[in-house]
Amino acid sequence: MLKIDAHQHFWLYNPVRDHWIDKDMGILQEDFMPEHLQPILEHYGFQGSVVVQSDQSPEENLFQLKNADQFGFIKAVVGWVDLQSEDLEEQLSGYTQFKKLKGFRSILQAEADRSLMLRPLFKRGIAQLQRFGYTYDLLVLPDQLACANELVSEFPDQPFVLDHIGKPNIRLRVFEDWVKDIKALARHENVYCKVSGMVTEADFRRWKFEDFKPYLDVIFESFGIERIMFGSDWPVCRLAATYGEVMGILEGYTAGFSGYEQDLFWGGNAMKFYNFNA
Repeated sequence: MLKIDAHQHFWLYNPVRDHWIDKDMGILQEDFMPEHLQPILEHYGFQGSVVVQSDQSPEENLFQLKNADQFGFIKAVVGWVDLQSEDLEEQLSGYTQFKKLKGFRSILQAEADRSLMLRPLFKRGIAQLQRFGYTYDLLVLPDQLACANELVSEFPDQPFVLDHIGKPNIRLRVFEDWVKDIKALARHENVYCKVSGMVTEADFRRWKFEDFKPYLDVIFESFGIERIMFGSDWPVCRLAATYGEVMGILEGYTAGFSGYEQDLFWGGNAMKFYNFNA
């Protein structure tokens, strides 16, 4: 079975730039680079990964693209670009020279304006992504899912993927509103979902498999097996779990799936969405 980790990060830790890594996240206050992830992927039988931006800057794109050039296991890069920029078209045209740059992400979850994604300039930017054939990762919190649903409904031909199953509050078992919004979002056939980032939404020290099952049931039923993909969210996952533990949650959940279904979830869907071959 071909396995692709559809969501992980690299950084050279900078306490000023990476201020989101606070004192309670001490385990992340160090460098995490391809040479650190590669042996882990090989140990668990992964053929490749998709690296996703963690800093909103053009320098971040060049940093990740350099990593991708040096390490063949990095199959795709999800970068950052200011979707409201006046020269967005020129920037995107310049990025087309980088074959591993497949899409972009904004850290919408941190925006003071919770509906920023519905601004006319932002939507104009999404239209440009569609024109150039780039994907878009939706990084939102549950209170933004309704806005995300409105956004994707206006761009039925733009490939979107929801990061971290929409980041429900698993620790407090918040469920009903998230379910309603997830089902609405999943009705759009152009929207995929990354089954990632769950352990850091649960109780870091006392989570158990049963905590995740109700959320997984909703995601797998709503999106279907052809629009979901595995992501580790390494190294952020280390706040609550090892790479093997993150895998174990999904291995347990998908144990009864057919070979075809497992192939899609563990690698095939990521390759299709980000348009690369292993």
